[in-house]
Amino acid sequence: MDRFFFGLSIAITLFGLFILASASLGISTYQFGGPYYYFLHQLVYGFLPGLAAIYFTSRLRYSFWKNYSLYILLAAILLTSLVFIKGVGFYYGGAHRWLSFGSISFQPSEFLKLAYVIYLASWLESKSKSISSFRFGFLPFVIMSGFIASFLIMQPDIGTLGVLMASVLALFFVSGGSVKQLLGLSGVLALIVGFLIVMEPYRLERVKVFWDSSHDIEGSGYQINQALIAAGSGGFWGRGFGLSRQKFSYLPEPIGDSIFAIVAEELGFIGAAVLLSLFLALFLRGMQISKYAPDDFGKFLACGIMFLIIFQVLINISAIIGLLPLTGIPLSFVSYGGSALAVTMAEIGIVLNISRYRTRG
Repeated sequence: MDRFFFGLSIAITLFGLFILASASLGISTYQFGGPYYYFLHQLVYGFLPGLAAIYFTSRLRYSFWKNYSLYILLAAILLTSLVFIKGVGFYYGGAHRWLSFGSISFQPSEFLKLAYVIYLASWLESKSKSISSFRFGFLPFVIMSGFIASFLIMQPDIGTLGVLMASVLALFFVSGGSVKQLLGLSGVLALIVGFLIVMEPYRLERVKVFWDSSHDIEGSGYQINQALIAAGSGGFWGRGFGLSRQKFSYLPEPIGDSIFAIVAEELGFIGAAVLLSLFLALFLRGMQISKYAPDDFGKFLACGIMFLIIFQVLINISAIIGLLPLTGIPLSFVSYGGSALAVTMAEIGIVLNISRYRTRG
């Protein structure tokens, strides 16, 4: 397998664990009386299952996912549907995004993203000669994507929706889809997103804050302003590992979608640039693996997985430094969330297995 790709993924994961240990000191002590609750929870429920997942998926021939792609997608849809069932689905912060089984909870949308990419890779391979056709390529793609998107809209989880739609549009383009059709679809999606924003006051407030960061500083603009203070106060070299001030009751969600601000505060521009460089290197290496995959399914699957990872990274970081409205999505490999980390490491394992059969590179 590609050892360089494997090394990059482990380096980013370990980087994320160290940052999470630091970012969670304040909130962990306040909520549980000890400084490392969230770190240990991520270790036990995210990193260790992730290691098992990456071991398993890196050794399972990638063609397995093609043979069972439909069943995997149906299972993911079923799990995602359960979030709306009282007693199984966990309602928090105005959203139905989690399943809860005793002390264990997870977001099935993480599995749904991967499952749809697997199915789409298989479908795109079967339609390779007619993918540019409106009737046999573009229209079925729109219908399928719209159906999957509806589950995320109902939760609602617009951030995850944005990541998935950006990824599948990029994958459709790579597979030979028409640029004109994609541009038209992008316009329609922009209108839909605009409608969803207008329909929910809190989303509209986030857009207002995006255009004017001084809007409602004590309310809807509080998080982004505190994030910018954290990132800016880090300067070039940073305050030093573990020395963030904003994580102590100032910055909301320091272990969630705001964690990149802690990276910038403690490690400065240099540390943030190193993390971004690792993500970029991982993406480029993954795309090289897809380029030399032995068949179209392997190519599309590797591409789709790398698009899922890199778009989530770009959207999260862009939002937390004010280049996009806040979305609430976590930073891959770094933010707190055991199921998200485990699924991401499983995705890395699939790409590693594809690398075992690459024709060159």
